[in-house]
Amino acid sequence: MENIVFAHSSSYTLGVELEFQILDRQTLNLVSRAPAILAEVPQALGDRVAPEFIRSILEIQTGICMSVDEVAKDLKSSIALLEQIAANHDSLLFSASLHPFAEPADQLFSEGERYQRIMNELQHVGRRFISQGLHVHVGIEEGDAAIAVCDALQLYLPILLGLSCSSPYFRGEDTGLSSYRTKLFEALPLAGIAGYIGSWQGYIDEINMLRSSFVIQETKDLWWDIRPSPGFGTVEIRICDLPARFVEVLGLTSIMQAFVAAIVEGIVKPLPVSYQLLCANKWQAARYGLEGRFTDPLGLLPTRTQTIRQAAYELLGLLSPFFDRFGGRGLDAVQSLLAGKVSADKQRTLKKRHGSFETMIMKLHNTYWHE
Repeated sequence: MENIVFAHSSSYTLGVELEFQILDRQTLNLVSRAPAILAEVPQALGDRVAPEFIRSILEIQTGICMSVDEVAKDLKSSIALLEQIAANHDSLLFSASLHPFAEPADQLFSEGERYQRIMNELQHVGRRFISQGLHVHVGIEEGDAAIAVCDALQLYLPILLGLSCSSPYFRGEDTGLSSYRTKLFEALPLAGIAGYIGSWQGYIDEINMLRSSFVIQETKDLWWDIRPSPGFGTVEIRICDLPARFVEVLGLTSIMQAFVAAIVEGIVKPLPVSYQLLCANKWQAARYGLEGRFTDPLGLLPTRTQTIRQAAYELLGLLSPFFDRFGGRGLDAVQSLLAGKVSADKQRTLKKRHGSFETMIMKLHNTYWHE
């Protein structure tokens, strides 16, 4: 039996990961140019840019940040440099969780033992999984607090998903969902809702059981919507689609930081709740985005059942003292997030107006930095 150590981390520090699509400038289709772009990344930035399992995706990572303002500064410099390098390869970076018309069969896979192991296992399920997401790490001081955050925050993850939906199209068709990425992801083994864990020892016992049963080789094989990252001393929140605008990334990161603080400091206490209710809430977010129905599992919000948009506003009211404490542009970013349409709705509007996926992509790409 292995005793998994949770690394010490300063409370509420942030690390953000964005998975961008690489598109050809002429066709606006996915193009497998990650290796060529990575080869030109300066050594000083080398640990901030990483390949993904298909060569048409690049992941940009921040360092350890103390605030959302630091996240903004860190990401802006990295994205600007990657955009310049991509342009040198007749490519651009695009922010959405599914390309609207790319074919999975056309994608090339990255090299590496772990990627090969995963694809050998997943087969057709893995070949269809050409999606991108937003992952946010939040620092926690010790393991039991990390599990409390996972147990409590997973009950409200559909609100974060609803705010980020950006994957309505797949292989040229409207899926009818706001986040089809969510359903592709759930086809993977050991993905999605983790369920109630209860304690750090409970997590250790679960991991050791799965390893001894040859279900997993490492903790990263658990593709949960939220999971502890023992080596970093963080909780990693993985539910979100990749938003269409940079300010939306900051808004979602700010909500996560504030919510984690509320749980660690006892404002929100985790309890076991109906797994079926969690699945129903998540489906509503993936299907309808902000207009989906959310039923509060803990009775934390003033209204038990309402739209995800309304639940988001009530959640912001609960978290307002933490937005005030962390300061910076976090709250403004959150308000901008709620003021407009989510990316999935924008994509459908632009496609209907212009009749072209290519025009839709360029119009979204050109507004990425708009506040």
